[in-house]
Amino acid sequence: MAEPVQGADGTALDEVVTFTSELIRIDTTNKGGGDCFERPAAEYVAERLAAAGLEPTLLERTRGRTNVVARIEGTDPSADALLVHGHLDVVPAEAADWAVHPFSGEIRDGVVWGRGAVDMKNMDAMVLAVVRSWARLGIRPRRDIVLAYTADEEASAEDGSGFLADRHPGLFEGCTEGISESGAFSFHPDPGMTLYPIAAGERGTAWVKLTAHGRAGHGSKVNTANAVTRLAAAIARIGSHPWPVRLTPTVRAALTELAALYGIEIDVTADGFDVDGLLEKLGPAAALVEPTVRNSANPTMMDAGYKVNVIPGHAVAYVDGRMVPGGEEEFRETMDRLTGPDVEWEFHHREVPLEAPVDSPTFAKLRAAVEHFDPAGHVIPFSMSGGTDAKQFSRLGITGYGFSPLKLPPGLDYAALFHGVDERVPVDALHFGVRVLDRYLRSA
Repeated sequence: MAEPVQGADGTALDEVVTFTSELIRIDTTNKGGGDCFERPAAEYVAERLAAAGLEPTLLERTRGRTNVVARIEGTDPSADALLVHGHLDVVPAEAADWAVHPFSGEIRDGVVWGRGAVDMKNMDAMVLAVVRSWARLGIRPRRDIVLAYTADEEASAEDGSGFLADRHPGLFEGCTEGISESGAFSFHPDPGMTLYPIAAGERGTAWVKLTAHGRAGHGSKVNTANAVTRLAAAIARIGSHPWPVRLTPTVRAALTELAALYGIEIDVTADGFDVDGLLEKLGPAAALVEPTVRNSANPTMMDAGYKVNVIPGHAVAYVDGRMVPGGEEEFRETMDRLTGPDVEWEFHHREVPLEAPVDSPTFAKLRAAVEHFDPAGHVIPFSMSGGTDAKQFSRLGITGYGFSPLKLPPGLDYAALFHGVDERVPVDALHFGVRVLDRYLRSA
């Protein structure tokens, strides 16, 4: 039994480890084809919420694609509600590549191993542990807190947060802000320096389908209307395009705080501000910001032809595009220009970019909760290069922050573990997360 700590009780520290391990053992692999089955994980969560005196609701758009929503009543009915959400699905894992089986949930040498250990069954477990601790201690938060455990985040969110936002908005009545994954993890860019980036923005998703049409024919003949050639030329232009700098308020704040930590004087509002020059000076810390200073578009898939000596009449490719807040029109105009007259393009999947205020009382409380348990750490705002369910919930007017606190040891690369091989989380990091979440949610 772990020793009691300030805030959450010792049982919560034991439970967060157990819950993380047991959730990992429930295989909720989402390959994106609609065959994921989150219901066993949803039932696991619902049972433990019910045991804490809550009334969880299970909701499905598609059979087996289950979401769980529950509300904790706060002590101040006039206060806005807070959404705390996490997804139950995980990306695929090839067992042969791992040191341990990715769905074993093995606890070895103080570390919990398995797919979802950081994305994001750890956060699911931390929230469960905090809520159950409150039930034992008779604690109620000031604000109503709505808990949402979603399906399908690792694909389109159509069976998860998108479905909840579209079909069950009443469950989120009063919610103005939310917290979820991909923030408040420790990052060690230099010896003796610990950063905790809290996400206050997300680039928008712009998955694009390219289609080139041409003249089919024999591979031995001259063909100046070759669809594959046209498509390849467009892909080359897109892949090598130098996107211009476009700094959002969150990224400006991140650059300013990072520069101050490194003793570098900058003015991010000055004409001709050299962001690339600053990133070079920041060294490893630049990795937190570099993907979000521009739009981007990376070709990822191609499909053309059926026989080596036959020139096909059409060819298809896909591009993973990302748009910074305010960069949507630039992205469209650039794709029009780079694809040219012989290639059509369309959005295959699109999600809006997000921006949350970093000078808000909420961000200040998130910062304070982390720094209370690591006074030597430095919290900085940052923008995610990818995206989360916060995009879907933003349709309900909910401002989202990435806040899934973990104190990781130097050398454990959080970014590499995300969707990577040998995903794992230290037990101590889970304990830290429970303490920080408990403190923030009580103060929120």
